Amino acid sequence: MSSSTSAAPPNFNYAKAFGIRSVAAAIVFAIAYVPLAAWFISRFIARRNRVYATLTLFCLIRVTAFSIRAALAGITSAGENFNLFIADEILVGVGYFGLLYSSYTLVLDIDLVSRNPAPTNPVLLLIRNRRLFRLALVAGVVLGITALSINNGQMSNTTSTMHTVSVVIFLVLTVLQAFQTAILVSNHYGGAESPYQKSSNQSFGRRHSVLILLLIALFLLVREIFSMVTVSDSRKQNTEHFWYPLLAIPELVAVILYSAPGLVPTREELNERQQIRPEEQVPLENYRVNNNFR
Repeated sequence: MSSSTSAAPPNFNYAKAFGIRSVAAAIVFAIAYVPLAAWFISRFIARRNRVYATLTLFCLIRVTAFSIRAALAGITSAGENFNLFIADEILVGVGYFGLLYSSYTLVLDIDLVSRNPAPTNPVLLLIRNRRLFRLALVAGVVLGITALSINNGQMSNTTSTMHTVSVVIFLVLTVLQAFQTAILVSNHYGGAESPYQKSSNQSFGRRHSVLILLLIALFLLVREIFSMVTVSDSRKQNTEHFWYPLLAIPELVAVILYSAPGLVPTREELNERQQIRPEEQVPLENYRVNNNFR
């Protein structure tokens, strides 16, 4: 939250002041994430895949965040509760970690099993370093949470800078991920058709995995560009005719795309390719051995 509330008077309604007004929209989004959470839980139980676990956690965070948002918009005492308002802001920011890292992981894994040649460019190798990417994501989350947690309604220069740096980190990582996705698309359409996608009897997610990941990358870019443009104006960012179409809807559509059956490769496929491209550090413990790609 970058706009100062100055010394808020008694009974100051933070929700209304920062544009949180629609109870119905918040309830609809909270409900929409419930079946998605159930789907990812079922996939995680069946396949023990951390991508599904991360997406399950994201959906549960969004159910909580939108429930709080509904309370902020519809209950006067909740709207006047500054700590509740900040909690909602934190949940909205933290959840993005799961969306971006899931996209990053899937692009690397699908590139691996698609039998594309391993990159030799040192910049690409740096981008594909999973540990480094994860550390950068954690840094962005920690800075964002810290900035909001120590904010007392009057954003200081320090907390404002921390918040801005957090948003910049996420934007840079989102751009890098979009670039990596574009390379995957180029390899897919510019070379020979991969046996990974070409079989006509494969699941929808498998046949169209490259297109799905490209769409996810585009929606995540829309979300982060909006966050960056409004980083210094929380009132504008939370105004619902901007916030829902440019942040909430892109996230929801991305999650729906992640639920495409068969989008995530199996351990067998990753293990086979890892022997050929050992430089790819795929966390194979994330996958169960005896699962068909359905």
